[in-house]
Amino acid sequence: MTPADQVRRAHWGDLTGLNIAGLVRLSFELDQDTPTRAITGKDIRGRDEQEKDCRTYVESRGGTYAHTYIEPDTSAWKRKRVTLPDGRTVYRVIRPVFEGALEDLKRGHLANGTRIDGLVVYDIDRLTRDNRHLEDAIEVVEHFGRPIIDITGTLDLLTDNGRTVARIVVATNNKQSADTARRVKRKHRALEQAGIPTGGRRPFGWNDDKRTLNQPEADLIRESAQRIIKGAPLGAIVVDWNDRGFTTSLGNRWLAQTVKIVFRNPRLCGYRSRNVREQDPETGHDTFRVEIVRDPDGNPVQGQFEPILTVPEWEQVTAIIGANAKSGRGKNTRTYLLTGTLRCGKDNCNCKLRALKAHASRVKDPNRFYYTCESKQQGGCGGGVSIPGNETDEWVTAAVIRKYELEAERRNAQTEPEPWPQEAELAEVRADLTELAKARQARTISAARYFAMLPDLETQEQALLSDRNRWLARTATATTTHAAIRADWPDYPLAQKRALIEEALAAIIVHPAHGRRGFHPDRLEPIWRE
Repeated sequence: MTPADQVRRAHWGDLTGLNIAGLVRLSFELDQDTPTRAITGKDIRGRDEQEKDCRTYVESRGGTYAHTYIEPDTSAWKRKRVTLPDGRTVYRVIRPVFEGALEDLKRGHLANGTRIDGLVVYDIDRLTRDNRHLEDAIEVVEHFGRPIIDITGTLDLLTDNGRTVARIVVATNNKQSADTARRVKRKHRALEQAGIPTGGRRPFGWNDDKRTLNQPEADLIRESAQRIIKGAPLGAIVVDWNDRGFTTSLGNRWLAQTVKIVFRNPRLCGYRSRNVREQDPETGHDTFRVEIVRDPDGNPVQGQFEPILTVPEWEQVTAIIGANAKSGRGKNTRTYLLTGTLRCGKDNCNCKLRALKAHASRVKDPNRFYYTCESKQQGGCGGGVSIPGNETDEWVTAAVIRKYELEAERRNAQTEPEPWPQEAELAEVRADLTELAKARQARTISAARYFAMLPDLETQEQALLSDRNRWLARTATATTTHAAIRADWPDYPLAQKRALIEEALAAIIVHPAHGRRGFHPDRLEPIWRE
């Protein structure tokens, strides 16, 4: 049977001797692992029903139902940004299962070798809502002789008239999807302006209603925010949350990035927020950030949920995280206080000292250890410089605590942070943005002029906000007095102690012992940071 004969017979409804595969697409499929998810109204027939109807249709017309292509949670309309092999960036509907089915039809067989002669779907809406994909399907029918049919009679790709009607129907369906997306977007904007929480999973710190606080998690956030303000590194917070058994809303362990997401969310201080996707013009990659929703006058919209932090606390924490969340600042998993800080003082060495446990047969204290220079193979001087670890930790700890106390005394622990000097300029830019939006809404300026002026004002606003964040970070660091550091030190986790030491000391040089045994503090030369 020739391909043309297959198409002709399929048009007559005779599938005798043909192996037909079915395509089942669900935009929103029931998840067996989460019974609370339900199929929405846009999926009138579920996966099993579609497959059963397709199989019955094929077999009732003498054909053999050979395979089912399943597309769960797949949109036939929504486009995503992709990079073509030649480097160009375009937007396409991404449907790998659909595209794979068309390739199988062109070859005439599945990956396992089973012959397929055509494709059946429930209706044209299940096949596609994108004109580009429709043309790909028409190509398979016209040039490869593989019939693509539906069981409701709305799809006919087997004749010229049918293909013309299909193009019109798909274009209409595409517009319906666009209209729906626009209405959904408008609804979300209205909910944002009203401060009503939306979204999928609950945010960490709140209950499933997204309004009332999950008290243990909220207390943890408050406690950790104060620790960050006092100088605790983000890595210490991550370790602490994992050690105390807290997990993300999805039940996963905490990472530095997920903790940042929690603290950078304006929801913490009661502001309604939204996710924003932006494209880097240089790399072409999408980036996501959370921004505050503002009313038409430029004021933050208050959310209809309980806040966890005050606005000044949230601004201070986010500024610190943005400025200080860097590698090598107490975030590592080292188990000794001064590894990475101690340096060998032997001529022409300057290698970092490592910790080495004392041999059990030579000491009575099982916790005894030494800081010693690396072997020559590792770039050191072969262990020529060594110093008792326990006494060194105690001496350096006392010196660092005293340094922070002296700084607190100099500041008198009462210094009020100076206001950001460009607050008035930021207010003027936001006022200009508000006036511009009102002018456009009142149609006193054209759309062309509005969009020509908008980017410059938005750029000014973002630059000022970035400068304010840097100012807040510097202010937060400068006003952290550490007046109670001596009392708090025993309760600090190792990562926080290491971060405070690295904040105060650029390095500690350990000079050779020159034959002296035991610990001698004059061998230590601290290099303080300014």
